[in-house]
Amino acid sequence: MQLLSQMLSKMTALLASLRLPLKKLLSYVLGFSLVALISCFIIDRAVSFYVQDRVYEDVEILPHRHYALVLGTSKYVTKGKTNKYYDYRLEASKLLIDQDKVDYLLLSGDNRTIQYNEPRTMFLDLRKMGVSESVMFKDFAGFRTLDSVVRANKVFQVPSFTIISQKFHCERALLIAKHYDIDAICFTAKQPEVYFGTRVREMFARVKAVLDLIIGVKPYFLGTPEPLPIPAE
Repeated sequence: MQLLSQMLSKMTALLASLRLPLKKLLSYVLGFSLVALISCFIIDRAVSFYVQDRVYEDVEILPHRHYALVLGTSKYVTKGKTNKYYDYRLEASKLLIDQDKVDYLLLSGDNRTIQYNEPRTMFLDLRKMGVSESVMFKDFAGFRTLDSVVRANKVFQVPSFTIISQKFHCERALLIAKHYDIDAICFTAKQPEVYFGTRVREMFARVKAVLDLIIGVKPYFLGTPEPLPIPAE
């Protein structure tokens, strides 16, 4: 009991001695936080500027590419409520097939459980929308954007392709493609009206993507090449 009393007494004395420095420490923390936030904003804007020449929003001027990489996402945001990001990516994918802007779709996404399988879900829904099975291929190891982009080139042997996703996601994917010297452009799927929270998360996702590229983070799984069919000219 006496030992505990002595420890409490020492802790109280220590806290008292730190009272003044804490104000200075708080100012340092706030200053660092501000600098970090500004840095994140600068990185976010720099990524958009770096890839702006490869982003297409008008299907009429989109160059033809034989392959499109469709980046997966969850079909539902809550039970029974469809994710608009998912719906719009599939609509964009079908549009590019219908307009002969691409010949094949590589559906890349997470395959974490039997119940949660983004490539299979996209495949089934696109088939219901009238897209032929013969032009769709599935990548079950697209766990992250980095994995999807690199695997499309290294595993599926796609030399050049069009990425399909919302603009903010497209820009990060194109950053990865340019880093790996992959010939990719992007067609932007429609953006849901409310996406402020998603956009804030994307800013931090871009910072992480830049750090991953700097330190050389690799895809979780590459494996043996699985070349997609070579389209007839």
